[in-house]
Amino acid sequence: MRKRSMAAVSLAMCAAVGICACSNKEENVFTGETVEGPAWQANLDKLSPPVYGDIEDLDLEPGTYISVIGKMSDSPYWQQVKKGVSQAAKDINERLGYTGGDEIKVLFNAPSDSEDIDEQVNILDEEMARYPDVIAIASIDENASAVQFDLAIENGIDIVAFDSGNSYQGIQSTCMTDNAAAAGTGAQKLCAAIEDSGEVALIVQDSVSANAREREEAFKKTIEAEHPNVTVAETIYMDRLDELKRQVAAEELGVTAEELAAWTQAAAGLESAGGEEGTEDTENAQNTENPDQETDISESAKTRLEDIDSVAEGMSDKAVVSYYLEKHPDLAGCFGTNADAVMLGADALEEMEKTEDIVLMGFDAGAEQMAGLESGAIDGLVVQNPFGMGYATVVAAARTVLEIGNEAVVDTGYTWVDRDNMEDKAVQAMLYE
Repeated sequence: MRKRSMAAVSLAMCAAVGICACSNKEENVFTGETVEGPAWQANLDKLSPPVYGDIEDLDLEPGTYISVIGKMSDSPYWQQVKKGVSQAAKDINERLGYTGGDEIKVLFNAPSDSEDIDEQVNILDEEMARYPDVIAIASIDENASAVQFDLAIENGIDIVAFDSGNSYQGIQSTCMTDNAAAAGTGAQKLCAAIEDSGEVALIVQDSVSANAREREEAFKKTIEAEHPNVTVAETIYMDRLDELKRQVAAEELGVTAEELAAWTQAAAGLESAGGEEGTEDTENAQNTENPDQETDISESAKTRLEDIDSVAEGMSDKAVVSYYLEKHPDLAGCFGTNADAVMLGADALEEMEKTEDIVLMGFDAGAEQMAGLESGAIDGLVVQNPFGMGYATVVAAARTVLEIGNEAVVDTGYTWVDRDNMEDKAVQAMLYE
């Protein structure tokens, strides 16, 4: 009985070998080698839905033009976005076999300064004049380009958003971090680090972009709802630092906030009235925009304003942030809503000699942020997926051109990084440089 079984097994094995020998499908033969995906596959795996990391169905016509407009040209974050954009374009052209003039053209442009709304709008105007098939834009100001968007759509140019939401109703798709979830994670981590008690400060990258607003709101809501013993004692907007410098300078020179506001308004009224300082006519000029508002300003007030402006101009960003943080002697934590905000917080805490006493966390992970994490100046970071975001944006733009449907919002993912996991392979794949 045993011999009969062994014979049957031998016969089956021979048959199997014969079948394999006759087959030409080498891909079905396991060689023991693991086929690895591209180095950036971990970034694409973060995308939801996953189809935004897939270019297989993007059968674009030769010469299709996709214009991508970012917020900044040379920061580590935006360089990663650009790399994702370029990789998606390369993958699409390779798959379709397009070369030379047939290539899908994907052009990335951005202002040199992430706060320069005017430059971004100028870039948008220039790109519209080139009549691309679709424009993808990360709006610095969510309300700044409605007129341009109307004109683009009238001319058959659809709009896709990325990185930051936009208030315009005609957006086809938005590829971005889930800001509410990410900022909520940051708030939870910060509260845990300060043992769920004390005051914290929030440094926000600007007061006009949708993602800044969403992160600020989610951070504060999380603390208010879940951490009753933690208070957000100070919120500092980086695009208002010049205003804060003037306020600090005024305080140092013994000028009240009310006096500063009144004198500044009066000086602005003189300027809008078109007069020159020191003439009798302009001494009693009225604001042409508000005729009921007197624009008189004394010579002494003018001199005081000049002194205030002089002091403010000599003040650094970190000095003014330090000034406001030091108003809160019980401050236990600080959170920055993007890379620049985190580093500004780190510089301010260093100037205050409070790096070891105040917990600092925030968004993004370029070389500077990771060095701060390693040194202990920074305690934790919400790391976005800019490469994946850039890639997904091109896919969303291509799907828009092809009219094959888009998700209203594409979640590009994030991860939490601290000193305990910063060397993990999965985390390393998400870092910006």
